[in-house]
Amino acid sequence: MKIVLIGYGKMGKTIEKIAQSRGHEIVGRIDVGDNFVQFDKPADVAIEFTQPEAAVSNLKTCFTKGIPVVCGTTGWLQYKSEIEEHCRNKNGAFLYSSNFSLGVNLFFKLNEFLSKLMARQSQYEVTIDETHHTQKKDAPSGTAITLAEGVIKHLKSKTEWVLGATKDPSKLVINSFREDPTPGTHVVKYKSDVDDIEIKHTAHSREGFALGAVLVAEWLAGKKGIYTMDDFLQL
Repeated sequence: MKIVLIGYGKMGKTIEKIAQSRGHEIVGRIDVGDNFVQFDKPADVAIEFTQPEAAVSNLKTCFTKGIPVVCGTTGWLQYKSEIEEHCRNKNGAFLYSSNFSLGVNLFFKLNEFLSKLMARQSQYEVTIDETHHTQKKDAPSGTAITLAEGVIKHLKSKTEWVLGATKDPSKLVINSFREDPTPGTHVVKYKSDVDDIEIKHTAHSREGFALGAVLVAEWLAGKKGIYTMDDFLQL
């Protein structure tokens, strides 16, 4: 499989290593300052891990070039409906996830299951903590937002998430911390006067995220349409 890497930072280099170990060819490495529009080599799929300000343009370029794209960049989702419309108009293929770790996606499902159980337990207050390395620019993390959406889906007492403390009980608080070296830790906490319930996912390295992205790219190549990790994992 021929892969173009859009974003060649630490994550891009880790993806490259894993993709090559699985027999794939890297036909392009698009880094900061490179003109992706001029890229003209045949590619079966693109894997996009850049910055929020670059993602929208990169994704549109992939659709225009007819390259299926796996996107792990977070912080740009206010444009998601626009991107999906562009994908459909170009008959493209697109899969976005806030996190490609297989363990995290199982954690997402565990989070929703727990929130269903807690829906009638009004004595508990729920919060989410996320901790990442200091190079991560967006806060809260896309993974934390996905977790928050999973909670809000089932807890009628919460209507939206907010970053940091609030006195509004209808808002779900996400606390963001930046510490080195931390690939990513997420904790969903339910606290009451008598006990606490927590579920936690801790990443030990970037390899889990990178492997998941490569596996998804293998699955997406040759397809058309808009997909999610649920489609890939068949959960």
